[in-house]
Formats: sequence, C-alpha cells, structure tokens
Amino acid sequence: MVQKSTSRKIGTMQEGSLHASLKTWYMIPGDLCEVGIDGYLVDIVRGELLIEIQTRNFAALKQKLTSLTENHPILLVYPISQEKWIVHLASDGCTPIGRRRSPKRGGLEQLFYELVSIPNLVRNPRFSLEILLIREEEYRCTSGQTRKGWITIDRHLIKVLDRVIFRSPIDYRSLLPAGLLNPFTSRDLASALRLSHNLAQKMTYCLRRMGTIEVVGKRGNSLLYASSPGSEA
Repeated sequence: MVQKSTSRKIGTMQEGSLHASLKTWYMIPGDLCEVGIDGYLVDIVRGELLIEIQTRNFAALKQKLTSLTENHPILLVYPISQEKWIVHLASDGCTPIGRRRSPKRGGLEQLFYELVSIPNLVRNPRFSLEILLIREEEYRCTSGQTRKGWITIDRHLIKVLDRVIFRSPIDYRSLLPAGLLNPFTSRDLASALRLSHNLAQKMTYCLRRMGTIEVVGKRGNSLLYASSPGSEA
C-alpha cells in the first residue's frame, strides 16, 4: 500500500544535512519524496522502485529493508567519503575556527563496515546497493565530553565524485584484487588491498554469506577462502 505522508513513521531517523543533500541530488522529475509504504517512510519512490538513502548504520534499517523487499524492489544508496574536509567550530557550534583536508581517502571496500549487518539481503534479487563516492565537509565542535575534545555535529555534501552499483552477489566479488592468492586468508586480502585486518575480516564474512566465496581449509589458525562453485560466471 502506497500513500503520501507528512509525518515520520516506523523505521526512520532524523536526517542530517548530508542525507538531505543526497536526497535532493538523487531525485529526478517524477520521483515522489517521503512516501508511506507498508508502514514505513521511504525516502524516494521512482515508479515501482523504492530508494533509501542511508549515511550510516545499516543495522538500523535491517527490519525495514527485509520487510519491504518482500514485495518491492529496493535500492539502498550509501555515501563513502573519498575526500573529506574537516571544519572545526567554536563552542557555539557556528563559528569556524579552522579547516583542513583529511589525509584519509575512503574506498569502495569501506561499504563492508556497514554491509556486515545485512549480508544475506544481497542474495535477494529485489535488493541492490549504490555507492556514491563523495567529497564532503565534516563539521566538528569543541566539547569537554570526549577524550579528544571534539564531536562531529554534521556532514555537508560538496560533490558526488563517482557512483558504483551492486545488483547481485557476483558484483561484490569484483572487489577482490587481481593476483590475490588462491586460496587466500583474510590477512592475504588485507595485505593485497592495504586494508586493516578487521575490515578484511568483515569483507570475507560478507562474501561468504553472499555465497561468492567459501571456506576450503585452514592455514595455521586462519581460514582459507576460494571462489564458490558457479560464482565465476
């Protein structure tokens, strides 16, 4: 059941500046914004397609996405900061006192920090994920409540730099690097992609749950992974 809604409903959170900007950037003529469907408020409806924009915390969307994909095609849109500028604000939360470019550059592999909450959903043909690589500003305000004295209060979109869509499990397997040992461990993967071991473990966990790789043995205390039969197609 589809109906226009002017109030927040089940499975929604207060949106920040980044979420609002991405929703505006993503919409095209004919789209409907914030539509009530099956008890949930959906960011964008484009014909039969439901589009959800989430800037963090996929776990909070798990029930909503699982329920809606029973009857509707869903596209989840997630931004990854490829370039970030950090703006420091005074304690009033308004006055800029500094701006610097972060040395960190986000890559597609960062999607697994969030996807680890919903890897099984990838196997649902009604579910797809689009990654937007963005340039953003992160606003931080002084605070005596944290060890470093700064808290992030908002994120602002500067520009969308690129976009990549994943429609099926095999699309995610393309993130495995060429020349990776076969079979491989999560530490092999971390070394090949220059990732933390923690992120490489999340990546192998997700790929296993999607059915694109499988455990084929052990090397010492580490699991060995290889492509699952049929996942090369």
